Amino acid sequence: MSSCSTGRAPARSPPLSSTVTQMLNMLDTAAEQMMVHKDFQAAFDTCDRGLESLTCSMEPEDTRCGEFKAAFCILGIQALAELNRWHGVLSWVLQQYEHQEKIPAKIMQMCVLLYSKVGEPALMQEAAGIWLRCPSNSEASGFGTVAELHLLHVLVPLGHAEEARDLIAGEVGCAAFTEDQRQTALDVVEEKERQSREAPLNPGGSPNSEITAHPVPTQGTVIHKLGAILKFLYRKFLRSGSGSFPLRRVFLAAVLLYMLFVRMDPALPSAFMWISKLLELLKQMWSDMFAPYYQTLTQSL
Repeated sequence: MSSCSTGRAPARSPPLSSTVTQMLNMLDTAAEQMMVHKDFQAAFDTCDRGLESLTCSMEPEDTRCGEFKAAFCILGIQALAELNRWHGVLSWVLQQYEHQEKIPAKIMQMCVLLYSKVGEPALMQEAAGIWLRCPSNSEASGFGTVAELHLLHVLVPLGHAEEARDLIAGEVGCAAFTEDQRQTALDVVEEKERQSREAPLNPGGSPNSEITAHPVPTQGTVIHKLGAILKFLYRKFLRSGSGSFPLRRVFLAAVLLYMLFVRMDPALPSAFMWISKLLELLKQMWSDMFAPYYQTLTQSL
């Protein structure tokens, strides 16, 4: 019994192979080069070497091989984006996976977001569409996210309303979205179409004239709002009945309100009107508060 009760030493996990250790070290090196040293070219070169070593030293059927490849690709995409070489991201990813439908969901999401960010969503339209129509990808954990990004960042911005509706109502939409989500997606497509039809077009004026025409009523509204708030504070302080008026607090409140509602750089020429209006309001408040005391003092002298 004593021999049976004696606990055995816990089994040790098998040591990592030299290949796995090498891949982990290369991933750590690439991440350090990117995040710490900001050497994006060196980080990309490390990812490229890691992918080459991975192809030569590990079997594609090994799940760790797929994880390492995805990790190197994610770091490589970030490095290319930092180097402003985003136009070569998709082709570089395809070199690693050969076919669009074999790209992992996380990498597809990164590519859609990247090309949308740089204003070229059309470059991802075909690849994302092929990936979504592949039946084996419908079971992937990120399938719904890829479908959502493809809809919102590719099809809708490009104005492909019919293709967007087909995606929502078809097999992709049924696999990716719930009934409520499909209805919400259709509402988004219809709203985008309505905005496109109702977009104000002024044939007699330039687009710049439309852009500069909008801030005028906004500035007037903010000025009136700022003045109303300052006057409200003034009345509240007068009703408090305290003998001493906290001038520093009033001035601080006015400056904070100015920064809160206006948010404009005082060095800009356009800010002169705002500062002048604020100064005028402060002078009016000062005069209203202390004019009776000055008049009394002058009469007594």
